[in-house]
Amino acid sequence: MRYTITTLAFLSLLCTPLLAVDGEPSPAARKEAAKGNWSGWRGPNRDGLSAESGLQKEWAAGGPELAWKVSGLGSGFSSVAVADGKIYTMGKKGNTTKMLALSTKQGELLWEADMGAGANPNCTPTVDGNRVYGLTHSGELVCVNAASGVIVWQRNFPTDFKGRMESTWGYSESPVVDGNKLVCTPGGNSAVMVALDKESGELLWSAEMLTVIGDRGQDGAGYSSIVISKIAGRKQYVQLTGRGVIGVDAETGDLLWNYNRIANSTANIPTPIVKGDHVFCSTGYGTGAALIQIQDRGGKFEVVEKYFLESKKLQNHHGGMLLVGEYIYCGHGHNQGFPVCLHMMTGEYAWGPERGAGTGSAAILYADGHLYFRYQSGDMALIEATPAGYKLKGSFRTDEVNGQSWPHPVIAGKKLYLRDQGTLMVYDIAQ
Repeated sequence: MRYTITTLAFLSLLCTPLLAVDGEPSPAARKEAAKGNWSGWRGPNRDGLSAESGLQKEWAAGGPELAWKVSGLGSGFSSVAVADGKIYTMGKKGNTTKMLALSTKQGELLWEADMGAGANPNCTPTVDGNRVYGLTHSGELVCVNAASGVIVWQRNFPTDFKGRMESTWGYSESPVVDGNKLVCTPGGNSAVMVALDKESGELLWSAEMLTVIGDRGQDGAGYSSIVISKIAGRKQYVQLTGRGVIGVDAETGDLLWNYNRIANSTANIPTPIVKGDHVFCSTGYGTGAALIQIQDRGGKFEVVEKYFLESKKLQNHHGGMLLVGEYIYCGHGHNQGFPVCLHMMTGEYAWGPERGAGTGSAAILYADGHLYFRYQSGDMALIEATPAGYKLKGSFRTDEVNGQSWPHPVIAGKKLYLRDQGTLMVYDIAQ
């Protein structure tokens, strides 16, 4: 199956610095691990691969020791970012969405910033030097001074860019910083993606998607976050939207290609995996998974479908997917987190699906040779990251379960951070 979109003449672009070697923690992740940092959604390369080392290889009964926990952070499904001794997260208190900064020592509240009224936030803040960026459920994009909590600038997706979500659960992406740009997905047809000056919020370009690019899904932003990549010689921003996966030229904002078959009409959530010129994507709600290859045909980008897996074979509802070496690890099933290991290039299982140590969808992270599965039920599992077979190395129930345990786990400074609504739990996982 082939889809073609006409593009402008080829522009020679520099590759994003510190990109990962395929399937390994990136140089940026190694740099962050050395400082005990994790600066945003799924790490600096947005692949969920941590370079932390010296971690426990097995968990004793009851799991690792709870180092400390703190409450009063507000409601929502935001995870955390950790940078330079501070923890950043978001929560709804009363009728107001707050961005909060805590100390990494015992969770002392350092500041909180008002981001406006609205429902529970889903975004994980993005840290870039002395600025932190966050997005509310209703589409208020806010830049905050990391030291003081003072708001530097803000933009509104629906008002400023005619933005829209594909369905009702609100904006959920974590904006990405690339050089001098902050890139995000308002979801409007005239501005499905925008690049803003990260210091001022000024619009640099907007990506248009004015024509219907397929009959699956709905117009608007999805619940995924942008991945920076270099595909077929062109620096691109890859994103899963309400109409499927798209690739946008990082310099001009031109829509280069799209793949509609993976879209569903309810919620498109998992962040895609990019490996060279290949993109792996999956959605739930009975959709499935696919591997596509992007090819430059004389300035026209072509999408070649390498394989498509029906939902019974593989669907990642939410919680994400990891590429470790040549293998993809994720939770399979709609609202299920059955652990699986799949060879990316062939689509064949190395093992799984397994029943797993918990129930519901599983948010996952990789570090030091192991997978950290956090189930919706509040159960954590440590699984060896090997295609040789499913090897559970321990599990435990978190100290608090306050609803669906959906926020993604974070490892920084040999600590495991688990947000659960208004509570943040921090576990010592040093070997």
